Amino acid sequence: MAVKEVNAEGQPTVNSNGVPLFKSKLTKHEEEVDNEVVYEFGGPAGALGMMVGFPCLMYYFWICLEYHQGHLITPTSYTKDGIIQFLSEEILAKIALGAYPSLTAVKIYMGFVAYTFLCAYFMPGPIVNGLPLPSLKGGRLPYLCNALSSWYLTLALSVVLHVTGIFRLTSIIENFGGIMTTAIIWGFTMSFLVYTNSIIRGTQHRMSGKLIYDFFMGAPLNPRIGPVDLKMWAECRVPWPVLFFTSVSCALKQYELRGYVSGPVAFMVLAHFLYTNACQKGEECIPTSFDMFYEKDGFMLIFWNMAGVPFTYGYSSIYLMKYELTTGETISHSWGYTIAIYAILLAAYYVFDTGNSQKNRFRMEQNGSFIDRKAFPQLPWGRIKNPTYVKTQNGNLLLTSGWWGIVRKPHYTADLFQSLSWGLICGFGSFLPYFYFCFFVCVLTHRVSRDMERCSKKYGKDWEEYCRRVPYIFIPYVF
Repeated sequence: MAVKEVNAEGQPTVNSNGVPLFKSKLTKHEEEVDNEVVYEFGGPAGALGMMVGFPCLMYYFWICLEYHQGHLITPTSYTKDGIIQFLSEEILAKIALGAYPSLTAVKIYMGFVAYTFLCAYFMPGPIVNGLPLPSLKGGRLPYLCNALSSWYLTLALSVVLHVTGIFRLTSIIENFGGIMTTAIIWGFTMSFLVYTNSIIRGTQHRMSGKLIYDFFMGAPLNPRIGPVDLKMWAECRVPWPVLFFTSVSCALKQYELRGYVSGPVAFMVLAHFLYTNACQKGEECIPTSFDMFYEKDGFMLIFWNMAGVPFTYGYSSIYLMKYELTTGETISHSWGYTIAIYAILLAAYYVFDTGNSQKNRFRMEQNGSFIDRKAFPQLPWGRIKNPTYVKTQNGNLLLTSGWWGIVRKPHYTADLFQSLSWGLICGFGSFLPYFYFCFFVCVLTHRVSRDMERCSKKYGKDWEEYCRRVPYIFIPYVF
């Protein structure tokens, strides 16, 4: 990389695109902000509620899809006996019947988890440095970014396994309940293993002293096994491919039953392919993300990536298939409606892909780790030349170019429109295809508030100037 300027020690200070590089030393204030414990999600009580509530909600929605065509079921009587009867007959009995973690389900899920870990360990890929970490006094961790080669290998293997009959992809949806239970058990197990290992090794970070809350938020910042960063592996390699193959399984099942794949089902395969593919082809951008830099690896991230994302974000695909199996009819729309939803998806994906690319490649340029990778699809405006920014007193840069000069969180806006399209393609017969959208509104709004508060503390007056230049968060002139 050509360099225009160097400091007194001969180290580069500006890259070839004119973007100042990160400094190697962090200020005391940055370290204090990084070490500050702030109770999120209602503190220990909220953390316990979510650890119990997440699995319960997943089972409840699964029963609604599996046995009630996506309709939300309620107790027939609100008396104590009525609720007990509802739980025992409607919930527990059906979980035991259709969501038992059979040997087949365990083999499918844990086999894929093990496979993705081996790919992350052995497959080729570039090594990218993360952001300077206050916990390492400005040190940066290397990340082996081989998701793209692993993804292409996985796609090829899946075709071979399905066509040869060694593993029919329709087995995923046929064993969905048991696979989900296996994932829930693994989410708790991995959270426990990562937490206890961190305590034993003394690698815990930013601890509150409250056991339940610390287990939920996590103890270590960057747990690793060899070259594999467990946090990045769990975020990128498992949830999205499982989500994609669930939709593929639904499509193949429909083809077996009908001899064709309907427009809405094909839409979901496309939507989940685009999202999954974006995560794999842009993995080198993840090391500079907020999750890698700040979030600890605890139940919140581990469980949601291992179980929550792949088994709740795919309700649209499952609803379409279960509706057809129980009613004998397929959900279809007019050509105009279908084309409009496809247009929303593709437009939102474009902003999502290029928005993430703009921000993270800007960070990579600051980090001196930018690489120009060629992966499908290559979209224009994924990298900003001669970007504008607010330079803060501590040397960090706040991007004000591209989509990031229009709103502060363009990738979140695009995410929300994508998730909305996943519901709209299913029509309005059930709430469950819209769960992802409603959940994401809450998650992203909360995450934005956390980010704004942290940045305000970290950057002070410079953050006020940034907010003046980019006043809107999600939608220009609205919010």
